Amino acid sequence: MITRSAFGTLPGGETVERLELALGNGFSAAILAWGATLQSLRCPDREGRFDSVVLGYTRLDDYRQAGGRLGATMGRYANRIENGRFQLDGRWHQVDLNEGSHAIHGGPEGFDRRLWQVAAVIDLPDRPEVVLRLDSPDGDQGFPGKLIFTVSYALRPPGDLVISYEASCDRPTVFNTTNHAYFNLAGEGSGSALGHRLAILADHFLPVTEELIPTGEVRAVQGTVFDFREPKPLGQDIRADDTQIRLGRGYDHCYVLSRDGAEPYPRLAAHVAEDGCGRRLHVLTTEPGLQLHSGNVLTGRYRGASGRAYRQSDGFCLETQHFPNAPNVAHFPSAVLRPEHPYRSTTIYRLGVTPPSPR
Repeated sequence: MITRSAFGTLPGGETVERLELALGNGFSAAILAWGATLQSLRCPDREGRFDSVVLGYTRLDDYRQAGGRLGATMGRYANRIENGRFQLDGRWHQVDLNEGSHAIHGGPEGFDRRLWQVAAVIDLPDRPEVVLRLDSPDGDQGFPGKLIFTVSYALRPPGDLVISYEASCDRPTVFNTTNHAYFNLAGEGSGSALGHRLAILADHFLPVTEELIPTGEVRAVQGTVFDFREPKPLGQDIRADDTQIRLGRGYDHCYVLSRDGAEPYPRLAAHVAEDGCGRRLHVLTTEPGLQLHSGNVLTGRYRGASGRAYRQSDGFCLETQHFPNAPNVAHFPSAVLRPEHPYRSTTIYRLGVTPPSPR
């Protein structure tokens, strides 16, 4: 079932729509046309209690004014581009800067700050789905080429949120996207998520500079605080005396996913468990990278849907994407998009519960 309602009004008078998708088992997701944003994702815990497991606001103005980009769709280039410059087919391009001398998440007016068109509503009982579309003109934030971008949110029983991305262009450009949801499996507004047990299926990660730009090195996680190949609490090493942890003020690094090839179907990238409530999350994706962000930018200035302020590490991001600054690093997987090869990508956030231990 899909329920449509008005969420708020923009200064220009445009109405921002909210679309809530629900399955018969109570699993639901709410999507905003502003930023193609995942506002809530409700699922049961071990005792059958329902909570949203992503951070979100109840007011449009908070989404427009607060930092953090909670639940939004990133573009035209998710994550960072060094100095906002890249060379494509022998020509240099300069895009708009919004993080010091660098560009992040597409620039000051990235796709997370746009009103998207609701392109389709598919109200099927076992797979409700909404498709949102954004047309980005040639030169948008300095990026070359006209881009047509759609993102689809679909629910599948018993607890899958499937996010599908498609993009096409009329001339070569660079493109990278992700969803910027902050998860807390204990429930939105429940406090710190540092006790969640996290595993990431990656043997390598990308070290960064003081300005959080990848150095170009692909470093083994073995023997470092970045090793999540076996589950461990997210916060176990977050206060470690480690240069990379200090630079990120926690984790804000891209993991190189362990893949056997360029399979077109989603593969398991990470899994998370919150032992107190029993919820678990599996992340599957077709993307080559996974950005772990431990909620370092949450400042407590804004209150979420629960009425509680979001503070550092009250949620964490598992952002499936291409690598940061890939347009400037030849040995990273290419983020070049060409007219003859449209972009297609799928990420699945699979929620469930761990049964209680036998007494």
